[in-house]
Amino acid sequence: MNLLFIGDVVSQPGCNIIRQKLSNLKKEYQVDLVIANGENSAVGNGILPKSADFLFDSGVDIITLGNHTFKRREIYDYLEEHEHIIRPANYPSSVPGKGYCVYDMGRISVAVINLIGQVYLDANNCPFQAVDEILKQLDTNIIIVDFHGEATGEKGAMGYYLDGRVSAVLGTHTHVQTADEQILPQGTGFISDVGMTGPIQSILGVAPDCIVRKMTTHLPTRFEVRDTPCMINAVFLQIEEKSGHCALIQRLKIV
Repeated sequence: MNLLFIGDVVSQPGCNIIRQKLSNLKKEYQVDLVIANGENSAVGNGILPKSADFLFDSGVDIITLGNHTFKRREIYDYLEEHEHIIRPANYPSSVPGKGYCVYDMGRISVAVINLIGQVYLDANNCPFQAVDEILKQLDTNIIIVDFHGEATGEKGAMGYYLDGRVSAVLGTHTHVQTADEQILPQGTGFISDVGMTGPIQSILGVAPDCIVRKMTTHLPTRFEVRDTPCMINAVFLQIEEKSGHCALIQRLKIV
């Protein structure tokens, strides 16, 4: 099967380029399933029902999240009501939403797990223990993990920890696409960070002058995402349906 994973979608400009480009991308790569990290898809950070609906309506099948999941209270009920939007599984069990989903495609099912790292981020439960518990509950061998983390070392550790047990471990959060895509020895596709979907001339999606002002004055600064030319950072995966192993992982940058 062919799978497209889209890196962190930033605000309305990021949503808009997905709406413009995704249909043709799916045709070009004969994509069976689209996953996107949408934790920054709302205007003003976080995710809202409006931005989630926009991504689903644009052709995204599953939305994963991260450390900005709960910035906007309006999303809380949505997380409970919608099956194919997931937040990190190693958040406390009392918070809204769920940490994985299984997408039934008829002949096969695909499980998607969302995790968040512990290094340089708020303290949460152990992602390694959390993913072990979820894997015990799954009966499909096609499993994609979005590991939303800051540290490349932690992401690499998760990749090797899950090598041969999942189809791919794909890093998100840092908004910079890394050049270390590979298939690990036991058949798991890996990349430290898929990158971001948003304005090209930006600092992690935010208008450069806002960041420069913050860095040079240390004064409170409103971060703005401007409607300038955008890119989609993504990875294209080919997964062997019988084994669940990754046969191909390819970085994409679409402008």
